[in-house]
Amino acid sequence: MIEPLTMALIAVIFVFAGTVKGIVGLGLPTISLGLLTTVVDLPSAMVLILVPSLLTNIWQSLAGGNPLKIIWRIWPFLLPATGLVWLGAMAITRIDWNHLSLLLGVLLILYGSIGLKGMRLCFTRRQEFWIAPALGSINGVLTGMTGSFVIPGAMYLQAIGLSRDTLVQALGILFSLSTLALALSLRGNDILDASLGMQSLAALLPTIIGVFIGQRVRAKISEKIFRRVFFVALLLLGIYIVARSILII
Repeated sequence: MIEPLTMALIAVIFVFAGTVKGIVGLGLPTISLGLLTTVVDLPSAMVLILVPSLLTNIWQSLAGGNPLKIIWRIWPFLLPATGLVWLGAMAITRIDWNHLSLLLGVLLILYGSIGLKGMRLCFTRRQEFWIAPALGSINGVLTGMTGSFVIPGAMYLQAIGLSRDTLVQALGILFSLSTLALALSLRGNDILDASLGMQSLAALLPTIIGVFIGQRVRAKISEKIFRRVFFVALLLLGIYIVARSILII
């Protein structure tokens, strides 16, 4: 059972993560997972993000154009990205959690650094044929091991030439399916229990509050400036998690 003070900190984290998502349209699972590992262990953090991540990303995936058309375009990536989550999740019961937290920190550093440098790949439709399954497999395994969906998924979807609105919707589809696969995998490894599941459901309210706050803030500040602050924050958070994990190990 999570203590009241920890529960309050978790609520604050989800308000903040929801605010980030409301401003830039992404970052809820990434930033909430990174911050949650500073107050609870990684498997518990992975469970806590499930309901807020799933519902907000379903909302995102359905807003806009035809989601079936997008799924048809990116299914060679989606299939391994969701189908191999269980393989990565097996590591939770076999590898020291601090090592997995270390991996999460490294992924956050990579994501923050790539975002700050503005690096962007570009794949042709012919290259997608063999790159999509390979990167999708990596994404699925890393999702199961760390609960983070963004590496290399976000970079791949940016690299295949989707329009801005289609990209946002495609990210929502990837994150929604990845969250479902992660939930099933955690359940299969006896990590997802009723108590943590209810606490994940309770985290939905502060997340929604944060999203609405973020939408209001977005109208008043430059998204470009906030994105830079966002990536700097991810970089620093990743460095903190890596340093803490090394000291514990």
